[in-house]
Amino acid sequence: MKFGSGTLTLDRIDYLLLDALQNDAKISLKRIGEQVGLSAPSVLERVRKLEQAGAIRGYFAELDARKVGIDVGAFIGVTIRNPPSMNAFEQWVVTEPLIQECHHVTGGFSLVLKVKAPTTRDLEQLIRRIRSLEGVERTETMVVLSSTKEKMQIALEIPEEDEAPRERRSRRRSSS
Repeated sequence: MKFGSGTLTLDRIDYLLLDALQNDAKISLKRIGEQVGLSAPSVLERVRKLEQAGAIRGYFAELDARKVGIDVGAFIGVTIRNPPSMNAFEQWVVTEPLIQECHHVTGGFSLVLKVKAPTTRDLEQLIRRIRSLEGVERTETMVVLSSTKEKMQIALEIPEEDEAPRERRSRRRSSS
Protein backbone atom coordinates (compact mmCIF):
# COMPACT_ATOMS: atom_id res chain seq x y z
CA MET A 1 0.00 0.00 0.00
CA LYS A 2 1.41 3.38 -1.00
CA PHE A 3 0.10 6.87 -0.35
CA GLY A 4 0.96 9.75 -2.64
CA SER A 5 -0.60 12.80 -4.22
CA GLY A 6 -4.07 11.94 -2.96
CA THR A 7 -4.16 8.50 -4.55
CA LEU A 8 -3.90 5.10 -2.94
CA THR A 9 -1.97 2.28 -4.61
CA LEU A 10 -3.17 -1.11 -3.43
CA ASP A 11 -1.24 -4.35 -3.73
CA ARG A 12 -2.62 -7.86 -4.11
CA ILE A 13 -2.84 -8.42 -0.35
CA ASP A 14 -4.80 -5.17 0.12
CA TYR A 15 -7.31 -6.31 -2.52
CA LEU A 16 -7.61 -9.73 -0.88
CA LEU A 17 -8.20 -8.09 2.53
CA LEU A 18 -10.85 -5.78 1.10
CA ASP A 19 -12.54 -8.66 -0.69
CA ALA A 20 -12.60 -10.79 2.47
CA LEU A 21 -14.04 -7.93 4.55
CA GLN A 22 -16.68 -7.12 1.91
CA ASN A 23 -17.87 -10.72 1.92
CA ASP A 24 -17.87 -11.04 5.72
CA ALA A 25 -17.14 -8.00 7.88
CA LYS A 26 -17.12 -10.27 10.95
CA ILE A 27 -14.30 -12.49 9.66
CA SER A 28 -11.46 -12.76 12.16
CA LEU A 29 -8.12 -11.11 11.48
CA LYS A 30 -6.50 -14.50 12.06
CA ARG A 31 -8.64 -16.09 9.34
CA ILE A 32 -7.89 -13.29 6.88
CA GLY A 33 -4.21 -13.68 7.72
CA GLU A 34 -4.40 -17.40 6.94
CA GLN A 35 -5.98 -16.58 3.56
CA VAL A 36 -3.38 -13.98 2.58
CA GLY A 37 -0.25 -15.25 4.32
CA LEU A 38 0.06 -12.60 7.05
CA SER A 39 -0.12 -12.58 10.84
CA ALA A 40 -3.22 -11.17 12.54
CA PRO A 41 -1.28 -8.07 13.76
CA SER A 42 -0.07 -7.41 10.18
CA VAL A 43 -3.64 -7.74 8.90
CA LEU A 44 -4.85 -5.32 11.58
CA GLU A 45 -2.17 -2.78 10.59
CA ARG A 46 -3.15 -2.98 6.92
CA VAL A 47 -6.87 -2.73 7.73
CA ARG A 48 -6.26 0.37 9.87
CA LYS A 49 -4.27 1.98 7.03
CA LEU A 50 -7.07 1.17 4.57
CA GLU A 51 -9.58 2.74 6.98
CA GLN A 52 -7.43 5.86 7.46
CA ALA A 53 -6.98 6.19 3.69
CA GLY A 54 -10.77 6.02 3.21
CA ALA A 55 -10.76 2.77 1.21
CA ILE A 56 -12.86 1.21 4.00
CA ARG A 57 -15.66 3.59 4.97
CA GLY A 58 -17.45 1.44 7.53
CA TYR A 59 -18.81 -1.93 8.60
CA PHE A 60 -22.46 -2.91 8.71
CA ALA A 61 -24.94 -5.77 8.60
CA GLU A 62 -26.76 -6.35 5.32
CA LEU A 63 -30.47 -6.61 6.08
CA ASP A 64 -33.29 -8.22 4.14
CA ALA A 65 -35.61 -5.23 3.74
CA ARG A 66 -38.78 -7.26 3.41
CA LYS A 67 -38.04 -9.32 6.52
CA VAL A 68 -37.75 -6.13 8.56
CA GLY A 69 -40.97 -4.62 7.19
CA ILE A 70 -39.59 -2.42 4.40
CA ASP A 71 -41.68 -3.72 1.51
CA VAL A 72 -41.47 -1.02 -1.16
CA GLY A 73 -38.44 -0.27 -3.27
CA ALA A 74 -38.39 2.46 -5.89
CA PHE A 75 -36.19 4.57 -8.11
CA ILE A 76 -37.17 8.21 -8.42
CA GLY A 77 -35.89 10.33 -11.27
CA VAL A 78 -35.74 14.00 -10.25
CA THR A 79 -35.30 16.99 -12.54
CA ILE A 80 -33.89 20.08 -10.84
CA ARG A 81 -34.58 23.30 -12.72
CA ASN A 82 -31.60 25.43 -11.62
CA PRO A 83 -28.10 24.80 -10.22
CA PRO A 84 -28.55 26.72 -6.94
CA SER A 85 -31.46 24.44 -6.05
CA MET A 86 -29.23 21.38 -6.51
CA ASN A 87 -27.16 22.09 -3.36
CA ALA A 88 -30.23 22.58 -1.20
CA PHE A 89 -31.79 19.40 -2.61
CA GLU A 90 -28.63 17.37 -1.96
CA GLN A 91 -28.46 18.67 1.61
CA TRP A 92 -32.07 17.63 2.13
CA VAL A 93 -31.44 14.17 0.63
CA VAL A 94 -28.73 13.47 3.21
CA THR A 95 -31.27 13.99 6.00
CA GLU A 96 -34.02 11.81 4.47
CA PRO A 97 -33.87 8.27 5.90
CA LEU A 98 -35.96 6.60 3.18
CA ILE A 99 -33.47 7.64 0.48
CA GLN A 100 -30.65 5.12 0.28
CA GLU A 101 -28.74 6.54 -2.67
CA CYS A 102 -28.63 9.72 -4.72
CA HIS A 103 -26.82 9.83 -8.07
CA HIS A 104 -26.18 12.61 -10.59
CA VAL A 105 -26.95 11.03 -13.95
CA THR A 106 -26.98 11.73 -17.66
CA GLY A 107 -30.22 11.59 -19.61
CA GLY A 108 -33.62 12.98 -18.80
CA PHE A 109 -33.12 13.52 -15.06
CA SER A 110 -30.72 15.53 -12.94
CA LEU A 111 -30.67 12.87 -10.22
CA VAL A 112 -31.84 9.33 -9.59
CA LEU A 113 -32.75 8.29 -6.05
CA LYS A 114 -32.90 4.76 -4.71
CA VAL A 115 -35.59 4.52 -2.05
CA LYS A 116 -36.85 1.87 0.38
CA ALA A 117 -40.10 2.54 2.23
CA PRO A 118 -42.31 0.47 4.54
CA THR A 119 -45.50 1.06 2.52
CA THR A 120 -46.74 2.66 -0.68
CA ARG A 121 -48.29 5.36 1.50
CA ASP A 122 -44.82 6.20 2.90
CA LEU A 123 -43.46 6.29 -0.65
CA GLU A 124 -46.27 8.59 -1.75
CA GLN A 125 -45.57 10.98 1.15
CA LEU A 126 -41.87 11.02 0.25
CA ILE A 127 -42.68 11.84 -3.38
CA ARG A 128 -44.91 14.72 -2.21
CA ARG A 129 -42.06 16.07 -0.04
CA ILE A 130 -39.64 15.84 -2.95
CA ARG A 131 -42.04 17.62 -5.33
CA SER A 132 -42.58 20.42 -2.79
CA LEU A 133 -38.87 21.27 -2.61
CA GLU A 134 -37.60 24.47 -4.22
CA GLY A 135 -36.25 23.87 -7.72
CA VAL A 136 -37.78 20.43 -8.32
CA GLU A 137 -39.33 20.59 -11.76
CA ARG A 138 -40.60 17.03 -12.07
CA THR A 139 -40.22 13.48 -10.77
CA GLU A 140 -40.81 10.06 -12.22
CA THR A 141 -41.10 7.05 -9.95
CA MET A 142 -40.42 3.44 -10.89
CA VAL A 143 -41.61 1.00 -8.21
CA VAL A 144 -39.55 -2.19 -7.88
CA LEU A 145 -41.70 -5.30 -8.30
CA SER A 146 -38.87 -7.76 -7.67
CA SER A 147 -35.08 -7.82 -7.72
CA THR A 148 -32.92 -10.47 -9.31
CA LYS A 149 -29.69 -9.02 -7.93
CA GLU A 150 -29.01 -6.42 -5.30
CA LYS A 151 -25.67 -6.14 -3.54
CA MET A 152 -23.39 -3.68 -1.83
CA GLN A 153 -20.05 -5.32 -2.62
CA ILE A 154 -17.81 -3.80 -5.26
CA ALA A 155 -16.40 -6.27 -7.79
CA LEU A 156 -12.68 -6.05 -7.16
CA GLU A 157 -10.15 -7.08 -9.78
CA ILE A 158 -7.47 -8.77 -7.70
CA PRO A 159 -4.08 -8.52 -9.39
CA GLU A 160 -2.03 -11.63 -10.03
CA GLU A 161 0.57 -12.37 -7.40
CA ASP A 162 3.87 -10.72 -8.25
CA GLU A 163 7.30 -12.21 -7.53
CA ALA A 164 8.55 -9.81 -4.82
CA PRO A 165 5.92 -10.56 -2.15
CA ARG A 166 6.16 -14.30 -2.85
CA GLU A 167 9.95 -14.21 -2.37
CA ARG A 168 9.60 -12.35 0.95
CA ARG A 169 7.09 -14.88 2.27
CA SER A 170 9.11 -17.93 1.23
CA ARG A 171 12.25 -16.46 2.84
CA ARG A 172 10.32 -16.00 6.11
CA ARG A 173 9.11 -19.59 6.02
CA SER A 174 12.55 -21.05 5.31
CA SER A 175 14.21 -19.07 8.11
CA SER A 176 11.81 -20.42 10.78
